[in-house]
Amino acid sequence: MTYGSQSMTPALKRVLMRRPGDSLISAKAEDWHYGPGFDGAKAVAQFGVFADHVAASGAEIIWLEDNGDGLADAMFTHDPSLMTDKGAVILRMGKPGRMKEPDLHEAAYQVAGIPILGKISAPGSVEGGDCIWVDSKTLAVGRGVRTNQAGIEQLSKILAPLGVSVLGYDLPLGNGAEACLHLMSVMSPLDEKLALVFAPMLPVGFWQLLKDRGYTLVEAPRDEFDASNGLNLNVLALTPGNVLMVEGFPKTRALMEQAGCKVTSFAADALCIPCEGGPTCLTRPVWRA
Repeated sequence: MTYGSQSMTPALKRVLMRRPGDSLISAKAEDWHYGPGFDGAKAVAQFGVFADHVAASGAEIIWLEDNGDGLADAMFTHDPSLMTDKGAVILRMGKPGRMKEPDLHEAAYQVAGIPILGKISAPGSVEGGDCIWVDSKTLAVGRGVRTNQAGIEQLSKILAPLGVSVLGYDLPLGNGAEACLHLMSVMSPLDEKLALVFAPMLPVGFWQLLKDRGYTLVEAPRDEFDASNGLNLNVLALTPGNVLMVEGFPKTRALMEQAGCKVTSFAADALCIPCEGGPTCLTRPVWRA
């Protein structure tokens, strides 16, 4: 096997990533809803450090290159597709400027010999950041600005032959329709049945599901959630309990370490905080084992 993932914390063996370049450097912050501190050139340099951490974990990186197509957000490869043990699902983006990105993923999977199980089509929309594997047979999906009910219904039909139940949960509007609020904006899996959450914005039904399934929930502090635009919560598991986070949020780091995690951080004040996407967003796991 060189692909397959219906869990979010086993060792990351293979991952799809896009190296940002001219499209990000030339991006206009107002066009992409990037906030204060955005610096394209600095963001590219910070991405290089992040990619080095991923490579050092032993994961093989399948690269998508930025050829100047203008798709600044395409570096956030978590969103345009979803991986299962039987192949990929090509999603449909809820952010208008990202509608061309799923084609990049489909082409990459075809080259890699990875089957395509299905595609989300209009009027449906699903973004990967709204999808969380609670266990190998349960996928939680956030219903909000980026993912709609039509998309959830299509995804449920695609995954039904795999025996996967798709459960939708309403998200709050948060900072408005232009901002990015995914289900993974309020929950990051750290290890089997261990997750970092921002409890005040966690859908009640999803919180109950996690509790019923025996999860231990590490509650991130409000001040660091607010200061980071929610990016203190965006944590990537490289192996179970070995996680990568954005630098500068010591309270959140300490809480994860107290829960038994090994935590590595990297500077991302230009890459992640203003661009509304963190370490998880920058990766599309293709194979975890």
